[in-house]
Amino acid sequence: MSINTKRFRIREGGHVDLKKWPTRVDPVYQSDDDYQKLLKDHVKKLSSQQELLYASNSYAVLLVFQAMDAAGKDGVISHVMSGINPQGCDVHSFKHPSPTELKHDFLWRTTLPLPERGKIGIFNRSYYEEVLIVRVHPEILRAEGIPGADDEKSFWDERYHSIRGLERHLDRNGTRILKFFLHLSKEEQRQRFIARIDDPEKNWKFSEPDIQERAYWKDYAKAYEKCLSATSTKHAPWYVVPADDKPNARLIVSHILLETFADLKLKYPKSPVERRQELLKLRKQLEK
Repeated sequence: MSINTKRFRIREGGHVDLKKWPTRVDPVYQSDDDYQKLLKDHVKKLSSQQELLYASNSYAVLLVFQAMDAAGKDGVISHVMSGINPQGCDVHSFKHPSPTELKHDFLWRTTLPLPERGKIGIFNRSYYEEVLIVRVHPEILRAEGIPGADDEKSFWDERYHSIRGLERHLDRNGTRILKFFLHLSKEEQRQRFIARIDDPEKNWKFSEPDIQERAYWKDYAKAYEKCLSATSTKHAPWYVVPADDKPNARLIVSHILLETFADLKLKYPKSPVERRQELLKLRKQLEK
């Protein structure tokens, strides 16, 4: 299977107009059985790459997922990463900041969970919430009491600058960053909300605030457009993944991840001569 992943990548310095980015594209799979086969193949390859990542101990990989509600972030994470050794992968979800977190800069709370070398880290929502939901709901920003927030344009530009600086610093120190915006249509979100109401086992996924946030759809779209335009870089690119078709979105994400691992050219570390001789002695002992 071949996927042109460049079509989903936002080039550095590019201006994003989400109305021009599709929420659905021709599927990369031919049938449900073909989807299962392709996903299984991707998961197997990702498992091998994760083992190499851990053994080589030279890089970390950070995956950032952002989206409107019901876009399928949880599903992408659970399906694509289903074959990964739990010891080599950590998933973090960031809700509203706690009182302690609000006393620090906006990047503070997401720094400690960053993946160490040899591991994959997944942020289900992230520090980007501070230039998305906070921008749509300025009352949150006012409650934070941050100096300089009155100068709106300068304030957001500086936050983008801080994010780019953090991601460049991480890249220089061996953390490869992939950022996925799961691009969902408003109609598809409506259908998924109805499905959550109709299915008792999914009722817990839906609440009145979900409806309330739909009223801010255009505001969120503008916030995402500005954010994606300002923070997609060569070393930390954003990918706009069409999310109306869940299986297709999962295959696109897994393919992009496999391409990233291939670019790392990971290899198992070679044992020095002394270590090899030591192992051969131990082998002889085991043979006895």
